[in-house]
Amino acid sequence: MIVSNTKKVLVVTSSILGNQGQSRALAEHFKASAAKRGDVQVTERDLVAEELPHLGLAELSSWQVATEERTPEQRELAARSDALIEELLAHDVLVLAVPLYNLGIPSQLKAWFDRILRAGKTFRYTANGPQGLVEGKRAVILAARGGQYAGTEMDSQTPHIKTMLGLIGIGDVEAVFAEGLAMGDEHREQALSEAGQAIDAVIDRV
Repeated sequence: MIVSNTKKVLVVTSSILGNQGQSRALAEHFKASAAKRGDVQVTERDLVAEELPHLGLAELSSWQVATEERTPEQRELAARSDALIEELLAHDVLVLAVPLYNLGIPSQLKAWFDRILRAGKTFRYTANGPQGLVEGKRAVILAARGGQYAGTEMDSQTPHIKTMLGLIGIGDVEAVFAEGLAMGDEHREQALSEAGQAIDAVIDRV
C-alpha cells in the first residue's frame, strides 16, 4: 500500500472586496508559500464568487428527512450541505481567510458554517454535551482587520470561530492577525509583512 504524505488544505475566503481585500491577500500569500512545497495541495472555496443563500427552513428540514424519502427539491437542498461537509472532511487543514465586518464574520462565511455545523453529521448531542465528529483536522484563521482588536474584548470574531470549529471537533486552531490595516500605509505594510512571515511559519509546520 502506498501512503501519500501530501497535506490537503482547504482555503475558504469570504471578502466582498474580492482581489482588493486584505484577507484575500493573506490567502494568496498562503497559497503562494504552499506552492513552493511539493507536499501541500490547496483547494480554494470563494464564498463570495460562489455565494450561499441564507439558511432557510426548507433546507434545514431537508436534513431531517431520510435520504430515500426526500422529494427532488429536498435532495437538491440537502446536497448543498452534504457537498460542503464532504469537501471539509476530504482535507487535512482548513484555512479561513476572514475580514472583520462590524466586529463579526461575513454573512457569507456564516452561511457556510450554518451548513457544516450539522447535528448527526459533524457533531452529535450526548448526555455530556455536544461531541465533535470531525477528527484529526487543524485550522488556521487568517484575520485581516482595519483596527487593532486581537486579545481585547472587542475581538468577538476569533472566539466565535474557534467555538464553532470546536463544536465539530476541530480544537487545533491557530490565528494569524494582520491588524491596523486602516491606520496608515506604513502600519499596513508592516502588519502585512509580519503576517506573511507568520503564514510562512505556519506552512513550515503543515
